[in-house]
Amino acid sequence: MMDKLQRINELAKKQREVGLNNAEKVEQQVLREDYLREIRGQVLHTFSGMKVMDPDGNDVTPEKVRELKQTDEEE
Repeated sequence: MMDKLQRINELAKKQREVGLNNAEKVEQQVLREDYLREIRGQVLHTFSGMKVMDPDGNDVTPEKVRELKQTDEEE
């Protein structure tokens, strides 16, 4: 993932300084989409492991998070 981020930054710098050709624009878009997909996956994974408790110790985890956790466990 760090290689992708480095390349995204290189292309962004080049875009500001001299511009990008069509192939580089396509590469930049693909890299950005892949990077965002990875970040979103990490966030969903983090939320799927979350458990929310109220001050009385009752589990008040939202239903969507519980469903996400079950889906994550089945995979």
